[in-house]
Amino acid sequence: LLEEAGYEIVPFEPGADVYVINTCTVTNIADRKSRQMLHRARKMNPKAIVVAAGCYVQTAKEAAESDPAIDIVLGNNRKSELLQALRLFEEARKDGDGGPYTDVADLGGPSGYESMFLQKPQGHTRACIKVQDGCNQFCSYCIIPYARGRVRSRTVEDVLAEVTALAGNGCQEIVLTGIHLSSYGADTKSSLPALVWAVHEVEGISRIRLGSLEPGIVTRESAAFFASLPKLCPHFHLSLQSGCDATLKRMNRRYTAAEYEEKCEILREFFSNPALTTDVITGFPQETEEEFETTVRFLEKLQLYETHIFKYSRRQGTRAAAMPGQIDEQVKAARSDRLIRLGEENRRRFAASWQGREAEALLEEKIVLNGEEYYTGYTKEYLRVAVKSGRDLVNVRITGKIGEEAAPYIYRLNLSEKDCNIF
Repeated sequence: LLEEAGYEIVPFEPGADVYVINTCTVTNIADRKSRQMLHRARKMNPKAIVVAAGCYVQTAKEAAESDPAIDIVLGNNRKSELLQALRLFEEARKDGDGGPYTDVADLGGPSGYESMFLQKPQGHTRACIKVQDGCNQFCSYCIIPYARGRVRSRTVEDVLAEVTALAGNGCQEIVLTGIHLSSYGADTKSSLPALVWAVHEVEGISRIRLGSLEPGIVTRESAAFFASLPKLCPHFHLSLQSGCDATLKRMNRRYTAAEYEEKCEILREFFSNPALTTDVITGFPQETEEEFETTVRFLEKLQLYETHIFKYSRRQGTRAAAMPGQIDEQVKAARSDRLIRLGEENRRRFAASWQGREAEALLEEKIVLNGEEYYTGYTKEYLRVAVKSGRDLVNVRITGKIGEEAAPYIYRLNLSEKDCNIF
């Protein structure tokens, strides 16, 4: 929006006229980091206009309005009003009004989807497309339903318009994302599979990758449908959070560990060696050593590709923050370290299963490793790979690692005439 209005996008450094901070509020630490970034912007140019947008200001409107570092407060579903907010603030400042300009909507009830378009991919070949906002789940540790509001979806036509424009500008992979992606279409009589099918038919798009999913969306029917789409990447991020049923119940997660395992088995049945990744929270209130060990054993059994580990962070305004039995930070850290080590073992095991196998890689950027230039990108299973030369989409054979110290998760691809077809 700013570029179209004639602004020049510059680095986040001293000298800018406007600083826009899209804030986060998922944890108390995120709140603090958002405030620190806003104050940093003010110090870089005291005369600049500092805009605070997004989740932190949505949930802390009064605090944002009273912060001298902030000139404009834009809540969620109001980011498209940035240009108007800048104009109105500048007019008010000329008239001697020194107060902040605020536009924060009440997202507690029904609201429409705020449509914003991306015309060019952030990188050369891949773009993340937000298709859904809001969440109705109210997990006990999460503030997001209050910060983002209820579930609302973009229309299929709106998504296709953006995807088509991106494809015309050279984008080959689309990553469909949302706050609660599995709920896409719940408010528009559509569904995520229907959207994926529509995007699949867009000419110029070679790959579709899905953002974080809830286990409930995985059924034999949906897995069979997704497996029938050659453009869909066999990479599924299913949120777990805990492998212990008692902990899952306190979290208000709506499945059991056994049900989660069943979903993984379904995906492995319909896809050949898919990449299954997840999130796990450790140190949740009242988590006993026995409950933690249950999660450890569950993850050892599942052998997922990647496990993102988070130490429980108390978030004011959520039910979990008021629960008795809060876990000591040192205990959280020890449990987190153990799960991270387990995750690394599972990651190496999955990567080793691809040794010597052929894979399709979409190259994205040039980097320097050990003094040598490589082109890096990702396979459909989200293994990061590196080649000495090549173009966007290549079929290659994974032959080994470049080096543990320089790039422990980048795998070398053999670009010999025999093993590679370049499209």
